[in-house]
Amino acid sequence: MSGVILSPQHPLSAGLTSDSRLVRAYRGERSDATPVWFMRQAGRSLPEYRDLRVGTRMLDACLDPAMASEITLQPVRRHRVDAGIFFSDIVVPLKLVGVDVEIQPGRGPVFSRGYADAAGVAELTAIDPARLDEASGPISEAVTLTVAELNTTDHGAGTATPLIGFAGAPFTLAAYLAEGGPSKDHLAARTLMHADPGAWRALMDWTAELTGRFLRTQVLAGASAAQLFDSWAGALSLTDYETHVAPASAAALAHVHDLAYETTDASGAAAPARSVPVVHFGVGTGELLGAMHAIGVDTVGVDYRIPLDVAARRVGEGVPLQGNLDPALLAAPWPVLEAAVREVLRRGEVAPAHVFNLGHGVPPETDPTVLTRVVELVHEASA
Repeated sequence: MSGVILSPQHPLSAGLTSDSRLVRAYRGERSDATPVWFMRQAGRSLPEYRDLRVGTRMLDACLDPAMASEITLQPVRRHRVDAGIFFSDIVVPLKLVGVDVEIQPGRGPVFSRGYADAAGVAELTAIDPARLDEASGPISEAVTLTVAELNTTDHGAGTATPLIGFAGAPFTLAAYLAEGGPSKDHLAARTLMHADPGAWRALMDWTAELTGRFLRTQVLAGASAAQLFDSWAGALSLTDYETHVAPASAAALAHVHDLAYETTDASGAAAPARSVPVVHFGVGTGELLGAMHAIGVDTVGVDYRIPLDVAARRVGEGVPLQGNLDPALLAAPWPVLEAAVREVLRRGEVAPAHVFNLGHGVPPETDPTVLTRVVELVHEASA
């Protein structure tokens, strides 16, 4: 395997996380129990998160290494999940290179203007994405702090707890940028895609380079896997996704695909190099799952709208799956929730490996004790 070999101190190279439940599942192997973590597990529903965030804006929290690390670790300590997901936001790389963006409570990312025409795209893409490398010190520091604690955290699998790197997919970034903020239908982005294909390609190339560098920074600093989130790809037809979006997502993930790790056995002999596992998740993307896998990912995340066994047929044989409990069920009576968890596990058996997760993020009003109980059930039922 050609590419960049991670340092011997990296958790994957050092053998701390390479045989963890999560990493084994991402490479298609089943272990002693199905691994589980939750999207948006870092915060939102945790009282300790809300206490920590008092008086601190979202992006300020993301760029405070100690705070971002603590928020990432809180659900790992409380729920005993099999992975931490790095606490950040998809617009953090935009903020770091100088784009004027803030996150408004109750609304989401808001920009000083929209970038929905050739002139706006030209202004935006004049910013060199390489500036991110110089500005990513807080991200690297937060990952390093987090991994240092996770390396000492064994939740029963006999390995350290891995950290998953986090980044928004190029289309989701472009959808926010074109609109200048949140949108229900992402019409500005979809219009630009067809009205000015040249400007659209320039915007997607730029967001792919930026978010790819953001993801690579986290892996180099110690993350053991990388997940690309495409929150709004479900607004697209399969043709539009394959033609206008998938190439940019592939380009973003290329920043991680060349990263590999080597481990040694008990005799000190080097094992063959393995690539860092990559996961791709999208919301409302049931019709796009095959295309999402085709861009070059190890594991496909599935939202709650289609069963895992149906998703397995769409992505093809031999692909690990992640998902996909409906978050609404977290507020259901326990017998209802328990039955739903067991059903997700049952349907996930058709894949070579399965990482239990929600089909989207943890609702803010979720009782944290319910999440802990779900983790315990997944481990016990799949053991």
